[in-house]
Amino acid sequence: MTTNALSSLWAEPRATDAPDRVSRDWVLVGVLMVTALLEGVLRDDVAWRPFATIVAVGLAPVLLWRRTHPLACVMVAFGTVMALGLASLLGGAPSVGLDTMIYLLVLVYALVRWGSGREIVIGLAVVAVAAGIGTVADYTGPADVIGGFAVLAAAADGAAFRYRAESWRRALDQSRSEERVGLARELHDMVAHHVSAIAVQAQAGRATAGQRPEAALEALAVIEGEASRTLAEMRAMVRVLRDGAPAEYAPQPGVADLVSLARRAPVPVVDVELPDDLDELPPRIDAAVYRLAQEALTNAFRHARNASRVEIRVVGGAGRLRLRVTDDGQIDPARSVNHGFGLLGMTERVQLLGGTLRAGPAPEGGWTVDAELPTKVRR
Repeated sequence: MTTNALSSLWAEPRATDAPDRVSRDWVLVGVLMVTALLEGVLRDDVAWRPFATIVAVGLAPVLLWRRTHPLACVMVAFGTVMALGLASLLGGAPSVGLDTMIYLLVLVYALVRWGSGREIVIGLAVVAVAAGIGTVADYTGPADVIGGFAVLAAAADGAAFRYRAESWRRALDQSRSEERVGLARELHDMVAHHVSAIAVQAQAGRATAGQRPEAALEALAVIEGEASRTLAEMRAMVRVLRDGAPAEYAPQPGVADLVSLARRAPVPVVDVELPDDLDELPPRIDAAVYRLAQEALTNAFRHARNASRVEIRVVGGAGRLRLRVTDDGQIDPARSVNHGFGLLGMTERVQLLGGTLRAGPAPEGGWTVDAELPTKVRR
């Protein structure tokens, strides 16, 4: 298990979206350089004062590259700390360095927060060696233990912020993926419905062209309008799915718009019945009922042979909303065997909202789609 964890850490890529340098980074570096300079000048017990001051001031600008080059910054800074520790051992001077250099802990945080797995392993090894040399060179008892905990705390903070950012990114990616699946479902429902309506109008126009030429012209006008709307909606959705362009949101059709599904085609007749006292529905439920009825009607147009009537009924009460779509056509055997993407999409839509869906042949003939949804969406 330990080997797998180390292998996973070693293969971990760099954190995404590392920010560029901003104005506060320059302010931080400026403040640290001034602080280090003042400590080097005013403090009495500084060993190798000019050298220690120059090192503390000179390392501060390394912080500017801590996000984009975390390992290089750690190597430069803690490599210098190692050199100071070795110089202290060889020269007999205790604690070569300024207290201001505690800012190097920011580099440890940045290494774990932004670096790749192998950079983290190599960088922390360098930090550990530098800390070990410093402890041997100038052991001060509990203070060194506290310093070790400070290094661990900086690394732990970096890991915690990295994990939180990664969890947020994954949740956002999942949300976007679900949104794209939803858009694909909407695209299927919209195209299938409009194309089925076009087919019905074309059949009606062909049937009446001989006796009533004006009816055929009306059917062509309806076909033209349906085709134009289909192309416009399809282009908008495809642009979002393909290019990630922002969607141009418009008010979603709902239960009140089900009446518009009653087409002018003489056969089948679409009869819509809605309750008069229907309470205000949550937008997701309202839109889902419309899309379910639209898809059920599309399937009736495509598969219900010799259907003369399609009934759409919506009944509400007791915190539930029921949609029932029936037709009186003859059952297409292929419809019973292969439900296709339409019924699959309907089932997914209902289940996401905590409802139930039943679809199949009715005992009295024809096909029935029966959906039941809660009027309060689960969060």
